[in-house]
Amino acid sequence: MHLPPWFWLAAVVLISWGIVGLLQKLSTNHISAESSLIWLVVGFFLLQPLLYPGQALWTYSARSLTWALLSGVFNALGAWALFAAMRSGGKASIVSPFTALYPLVVVLIAPLLLHESISLLQGLGVVCALTAVVLLST
Repeated sequence: MHLPPWFWLAAVVLISWGIVGLLQKLSTNHISAESSLIWLVVGFFLLQPLLYPGQALWTYSARSLTWALLSGVFNALGAWALFAAMRSGGKASIVSPFTALYPLVVVLIAPLLLHESISLLQGLGVVCALTAVVLLST
C-alpha cells in the first residue's frame, strides 16, 4: 500500500506532539507557564534554520504573512493556556488528549469558511472523539 507524502509528515506531528504533551507537564512542574512559553519560542528559533535554510521570509504577500502571524498569535495563546492548565494541576494524561481535540474546531468551521464538506463517517469520528474526552475526564 502506497501512502501519500502528507501521511509521513502527519506521523511526525503525531509523534512529536505526543512527546510534547509529556515534556510540557515536566516543564510546568518546575517553571511557570509564561517561562515555558518563552522556551517553546526558543525551540522554534533553534529549529528554524534546519527547516528553512536560506528562505527569504519577506518574499511572501502581506496577506499570507497576516494569516501566518495570526496563526502564530493563536498558537502562542493556545500554548500558554496549555502550559497554564498543566501548571495549575492538570494531569498530562487528561489535559493533553483534551487539548488535542482542537481539530474539532476546524471540522466545525471549515465548512463555513473553507467550503469543505464533512462526511457521515467524519461526523461519527467527531462524536467518538467527544465521547473519548468525556470518558478520559471522568
